[in-house]
Amino acid sequence: MNWEWEPASLSEVAGLFSRVRVPWWIAGGYAIELAVGRAFREHADVDVLLLRRDQRAIQEALPSWEWWAADPPGTLRPWARGEVLGDHIDDVWCRPSASAPWRIQLMLDNADGGAWVSRRNPAVRREIASLGRISAEGVPYLAPEVQLFAKAHATRPKDEEDFEAALPVLDAAQRRWLAEALEATYGPHPWLGRL
Repeated sequence: MNWEWEPASLSEVAGLFSRVRVPWWIAGGYAIELAVGRAFREHADVDVLLLRRDQRAIQEALPSWEWWAADPPGTLRPWARGEVLGDHIDDVWCRPSASAPWRIQLMLDNADGGAWVSRRNPAVRREIASLGRISAEGVPYLAPEVQLFAKAHATRPKDEEDFEAALPVLDAAQRRWLAEALEATYGPHPWLGRL
């Protein structure tokens, strides 16, 4: 298995997903950079979030690509055309061909009607319409407070760097939402005292 990554650019992702008629958002570190308005660190991959119920849009957006499901996490297997991935599969790696490096990592999150539902804590919800923002270039990205909540599970140095960079751009409502989500999910969390 080739584990090499050559992340697609944000403009390439936007072009590939321009035909998708369901919500999608740039996620991960790039979402934080879009919120902050500047690049501040290197990225090993590019993440795109879709709702689990819209998972087939991946295959429609990338019809000639290979899609590999992380099943269980840490193990990749081919994702067959038309197969519905179960709730235990949250990530799909995509590349143009078997000899190409991986270009896009798709992340699947849950929804209930018009609400996004956190995988980490089903009590943490948010209206899908308020889940993301649009960059100046027209690229949808995950709201920084939602992305930071996802990163708070088991923070790594890059997650701490993302938190530091995003903190100044979070308004009072975003800080409150993040603090409430962190407390409801993790109880005491190191970021709470800084929000």
